[in-house]
Amino acid sequence: MRFSQRLNWHAPVNEIARRVAERPPLYDLTESNPTRAGFAYPSSVLEAFANPRALQYVPDARGLAEVRALVGADFLTASSSESYSYILKLLCDPGDEILVPRPSYPLFDYLAHLDSVRTVQYPLFYDHGWHVDIGALRAAVTERTRAIVIVNPNNPTGSYLKPRELEDLEALGLPLISDEVFACYPLTDEPRVTCVAAVSKVLSFSLGGLSKEAGMPQMKLGWIRVGGEGREAAVERLELIADTYLSAGTPVQLAAHALLNCGVREQIHERVRANLALVPEALHAEGGWYAILRLPPVRTEDEWVLHLLDAHGVYAQPGYYFDFDSSAPHAVVSLLTLPEVFAAGMAKIRSALGTVW
Repeated sequence: MRFSQRLNWHAPVNEIARRVAERPPLYDLTESNPTRAGFAYPSSVLEAFANPRALQYVPDARGLAEVRALVGADFLTASSSESYSYILKLLCDPGDEILVPRPSYPLFDYLAHLDSVRTVQYPLFYDHGWHVDIGALRAAVTERTRAIVIVNPNNPTGSYLKPRELEDLEALGLPLISDEVFACYPLTDEPRVTCVAAVSKVLSFSLGGLSKEAGMPQMKLGWIRVGGEGREAAVERLELIADTYLSAGTPVQLAAHALLNCGVREQIHERVRANLALVPEALHAEGGWYAILRLPPVRTEDEWVLHLLDAHGVYAQPGYYFDFDSSAPHAVVSLLTLPEVFAAGMAKIRSALGTVW
């Protein structure tokens, strides 16, 4: 049987995953699923799905107008992943390229490959905070480059796009795809761009969704806001793509207002800030719900993570899971972790590092 070459991924189980499966850690500092992190989801979440309008199918390619107005979007989708797919179909032909940040969440290669698009990484660098390496990004642009992806704030670095960085990106004249699913979780008051599509001069797409904004990845509703030069033509073509799939479910659209206002986002923000305060050693983050630990270069990342697992019962993710520079070991921990587990796990990490941290 011959299958598509787009599915030729080699993803073996590594030693860290095998060790965690064999002996679950006492202190798992990697939990990123809010529905498993002990937050209180009120009964109004389920009651929101009792709307009798959910029994009627009134298809709208862009999604229900009242919900689009609620979230300030031009299109509703089933997820941020689907939003990416729509935009890649809009902008790219097979073999075209998009620029994606490094380090960041390791999803872009898969999403782009499934649409027959190549990813080319551009670096973020750390200097008392994370910044876009504009020179390296500019050098990565080729005649096949069709868009620049921004994760704002980045996952897991927690860095927002700065106003000056947006100006530098606009100067390249390429469309911008801004993943803003964590934008509602700021951790500082530093100057930042919160919605690229609202302010950018070039064609831009800002992505959001219930997964992060309401802490409900299971509800499957995302959205796209379009802005900048060429907006009208892009919306017209995106509507054709969206009409082909019509995948945003009516029940979740009708429930969106109640889901966004059920109080989970406030619980998440409070916990993230409280847990981050327990990690003064973390690299500077401006938003999101992760913390990055810079580890002493006396071990590799694998060696550090396995040592923390075996000797201390603590599970943190190695930096290379997010394409960090392997020359400097890092670990990534989730600030969603239950406070008592997080505090105990961080105490174990400090004990393990001793005086070298």
